[in-house]
Amino acid sequence: MLLLLLFIRVLFLITATSFLLIGLNNTARNPQDIQVFVVGLVVTILAILVEWLTPKKTLSALAGIFFGLLVGMLISWAMSRVLEMLNLLFFKLEADTLQMVTWLMGVCICYLTISLVIRTKDDVRFVIPYIEFSRQTKGLRPLVLDTSVIIDGRIADIAETKLFDAPLIVPRFVLNELQLIADSPEKIKRNRGRRGLDMLNKLQNSTIVEVKIDDTPPPGIEDNAGVDQKLIAFTKNCDGRLVTNDFNLNKVATLRGVDVININDLANALKTVTLPGETMRVKIIRLGEEPTQGVGYLDDGTMVVVEGANSKIGQTISFTVTSSLQTSAGRMIFGKFENGAVSANT
Repeated sequence: MLLLLLFIRVLFLITATSFLLIGLNNTARNPQDIQVFVVGLVVTILAILVEWLTPKKTLSALAGIFFGLLVGMLISWAMSRVLEMLNLLFFKLEADTLQMVTWLMGVCICYLTISLVIRTKDDVRFVIPYIEFSRQTKGLRPLVLDTSVIIDGRIADIAETKLFDAPLIVPRFVLNELQLIADSPEKIKRNRGRRGLDMLNKLQNSTIVEVKIDDTPPPGIEDNAGVDQKLIAFTKNCDGRLVTNDFNLNKVATLRGVDVININDLANALKTVTLPGETMRVKIIRLGEEPTQGVGYLDDGTMVVVEGANSKIGQTISFTVTSSLQTSAGRMIFGKFENGAVSANT
């Protein structure tokens, strides 16, 4: 896209310069023609500056160029009629000079409309609500992975179960963030970054799932924006679903209308359902918040709070489930230890 925009800029400069030079050489060199040449040069430079200072946004669709050209030609035709009227009333320019000014004005307007459409895609639908330039995804909607879910690593194990039929997409800016974390001077962050790169390498070597590294920049987002903002814009642009285990990113993406697959919610949904009155076994490892409570963890990481197990630290006991609490952050099971229940020292 940058090469395409550069090509349009160079083509505009060549075209505008050619019109100016041809007009200057083919007309009598009187003060009026010199003024037209200077005005044309100023307008050309002004058009480039306006386009250059426009907030950068990308549009990876050739249709945007044709749409911008169509709008530019329409505006140029209307402005040429206005220019002819003003020339009759005030300027009194010669026919050749007026034609040169009209062509130069048309080139500038077409250049501005094309460049503005390319760089301001999101604004087009506010002007014309039924026109929107966006990437069209064929087939299954892709799954866009964020940094946290790659570092977590469970996505690789889930992919091996053949649960995902859609391709997994890792944006280039996510890969760059993983590399920055892996190069961090802090040992913990460095280990997390390297784990993420190892998990990504495992996914790429898998024959079960398709993994793509996408270099497409997110539309409407500056280069220095946060990764979360880029992820949301990127996912909306490719009509994908965002895979994450970041609670805050999950909430923001949902508010922005992006479909989210939360790995924590998926893991919680796959955990064994416990009903009040069932008997379970757990190893008590520490005291709870209340003096009579003992706390342990199941093999899947579920936290268990057992009433009356404060004296059973280090022992595996049987308890009766009284209730359970399910949240996005995880699940908790509450139970009661009966004095007559069997316990085993470990």
